[in-house]
Amino acid sequence: MAKSKRRRTDGPGRPEAVVAQVDGGTAELIPDPDRPRGWTLLIDRAPQSHVDLDDPARLTFAYQRRIGHAVDLAAPAGRPLQAVHLGGGAFTLARYTAATRPRSTQQIIELDAALVQLVRDRLPLDPNARIRVRSTDARAGLGKIPDGWADLVIADVFGGARTPAHLTSAEFLAEVRRVLRPGGHYIANLADGPPLAHLRAQVATAATVFPELALAADPAVLRGRRFGNAVLLASDIPLPIAEFTRRVASDPHPGRVEHGKDLIDFTGGARAVTDTDARPSPAPPPDAFA
Repeated sequence: MAKSKRRRTDGPGRPEAVVAQVDGGTAELIPDPDRPRGWTLLIDRAPQSHVDLDDPARLTFAYQRRIGHAVDLAAPAGRPLQAVHLGGGAFTLARYTAATRPRSTQQIIELDAALVQLVRDRLPLDPNARIRVRSTDARAGLGKIPDGWADLVIADVFGGARTPAHLTSAEFLAEVRRVLRPGGHYIANLADGPPLAHLRAQVATAATVFPELALAADPAVLRGRRFGNAVLLASDIPLPIAEFTRRVASDPHPGRVEHGKDLIDFTGGARAVTDTDARPSPAPPPDAFA
């Protein structure tokens, strides 16, 4: 159980920040100064997610907006989906899917049970949303989902700001593909910085499992100029590249989408990762969240 305490923030009548010790470190829920029921979740000072309880379809973080675009384009607008979320955070993406695609059935798999309890207590889910939360390891939880159950698998798993090694391998992605039904989509939040060795290897690894790939990120990240997030899309059917590219480019923080030959070239001959040689994603530099 997470033990939390309130911390006063500036301004009369403003909600107070909440600080709690969870399994993964120190969690903070910081009130949004511009949104009465908006909150940002930080773990050990690293921003994890933002949620607006009054408007769960509003995505603030750039990488979450890019994932939101991918969710929007995964099926005709409004059609309910069956989704698996590996990593919970503040349940932002599950809330988004529930708001934009009512009657969707979703499973969140989040290892940090204390974090799950904190979010449930402070940022409660809509009781009408069909969202189940399980506190277990992402790969172990994925292994319990039936073949072909999911339209979407969304991976956003970080422990100590790094993706665990066992969630970076071809064997892990083979489990993802097993869970996806034909035509389903895998969406992953990846983080890397110069020289982008991890990101290039992750694209190369996904290419051994999925025939169709796209990668969206800030141009400076793709050029290896700074540490940041990249969103990987993968499927066994052609992806909606043109519309995804248009949406990513028109965001408040415009991004770029790589696919096809350009994405193959981006890997620079990187080798696919297996369980034998898997490593966690690199730690962000000290000033990454300054």
